[in-house]
Amino acid sequence: MRLPVEFYIARKYLLAKRKQTFISIITFISIGGVTVGVMALIIVLAVMSGFERELKDRILGSTAHAHVTSLNGSIEKPFAVAEKVRKVEGVVAASPYIFTQMMIASGSGAVGGVLRGVDTATIGDVTRLRSDIRVGRLEDLHRRTEDGLPGVILGKELAGNLDVGPGDLIEVLVPGGTITPLGAFPKTARFRVVGVSESGMYEYDATFAYIAFEEAGRLLGMEERATGVEVKVKDIYAAADVSQRIRSALGYPFRAKDWMQSNRNLFSALKLEKVVMFVILVLIVMVAAFNIISTLIMVVMEKTKDIAILMTLGATRRTIRRIFAIEGLIIGVAGTSVGTALGALLCMLLQRYRFIRLPSDVYYISTLPVSLEGATILLVVASSILICFLATVYPAVQASRVEPAEAIRYE
Repeated sequence: MRLPVEFYIARKYLLAKRKQTFISIITFISIGGVTVGVMALIIVLAVMSGFERELKDRILGSTAHAHVTSLNGSIEKPFAVAEKVRKVEGVVAASPYIFTQMMIASGSGAVGGVLRGVDTATIGDVTRLRSDIRVGRLEDLHRRTEDGLPGVILGKELAGNLDVGPGDLIEVLVPGGTITPLGAFPKTARFRVVGVSESGMYEYDATFAYIAFEEAGRLLGMEERATGVEVKVKDIYAAADVSQRIRSALGYPFRAKDWMQSNRNLFSALKLEKVVMFVILVLIVMVAAFNIISTLIMVVMEKTKDIAILMTLGATRRTIRRIFAIEGLIIGVAGTSVGTALGALLCMLLQRYRFIRLPSDVYYISTLPVSLEGATILLVVASSILICFLATVYPAVQASRVEPAEAIRYE
C-alpha cells in the first residue's frame, strides 16, 4: 500500500542529521516516556483485574452464590426448603447450614471464630469445602472418635493459632447457654480435630470450624432447623435474578441474598481503585505527551525554512498540519507499541512464575495476581494514541501558520 507523502516527510524529520542530534535525543525521550506510561498502565490494570478475579474465585469457592434465610431467625424443615430451592430455574445445588459465633479453646489458648454445621451429603455440590480439606475427609465429621467425641475440621490458620492438629482435643463455647443466679453460662462441647482445610482466604481459614449439621443442631438446640440454605447457581452473574426467583418461589418469610450483595463493599472498592489508578497512570502518559509537544515545537523551529519551501512548492497549510500530526503519532504509536509489548510480557511472566509474594493476612492471597484482558489492552492503547494525537494539535497548527515569504526572506 502506498503511504501519503506527508508520512515520508514526517519520518525524514524524525531521522535527525548530525547537527540535529539534540532533537533526536528528545524524540527518544518522548518515546520512552510513552513506553513507561503505557507499560505501567497495563501492568497495574492487569494486577487490579487479577485481584478482583482472584478474590471473586476464592470467595465463591468458600461460600455459596446465594444464601436463603428467614425473617423468623431460623428455617424449619430445612431439607424440604432446600429441595424446593433446587427446583428453581438457574439453581444447580442447595445445602442447609447452621452458623454461629463461638469461642474455641485448646491447651494453648482460646480464640474467637465461626462454627458452621454443614450437611456432608450436599455441601460439596455448593462450595469447594470437600476439595479444600488438606488433612482428613469431610465424611469424618459423622464418625465418633474412640472416646465418643464428635469430629471437627478447622481452617488451617485457626488450627495454627490454637496449635492443634488431627487427633487433638478442643472445646467450643457457643452463645445461648443456661441462665443461673451467677449469670449466663454459654454452652460448651468438646470435639476431636479430624481434619484441616485451606481455602486460600485468610479470613476464612483463620475463623471457620466445620462440624456435622446434626451435631450443630444438638449443640445449639436447633434440631430440625437451620440458619439458612446455601445455593449454587449456573451463572454467577445471574445470581441476583435467581435470588429473586427463589424469593418468589418460597414467599414470606424467606429472603435470598446473592454474593454480589454480600460482598458489595469489597468489589465496589476494587472497581473504584481500578478507575483511580487508571486516571493516575494516564497522567504519566500525559507527561510524555508534553515531551511530544516540546519535540514537535523544536522541529517546527528547526524546519521553518523547509516548511516555507514546501509551501512555495504548493503544499497547503493542511498538508503541513498533517506532516507534524503524523510525526507526533509516529512517536506515540512507537512508544505505545513498545510499552504494550513490555507490559504484556511482564504480565505473562508474573502470571506464570508468580515471583512477587504478598502477606496473605493483609491481601487475602499469597502471590500477586495478574489477569491480562484484551479489553484492557485496547483501552490503554486507544487512550495513549488519543493523548499523543491531541499533543500534536498545537505544534501542527503553529507549523501551518508559517509565512513562506518571512521564513526565506533572509536566506
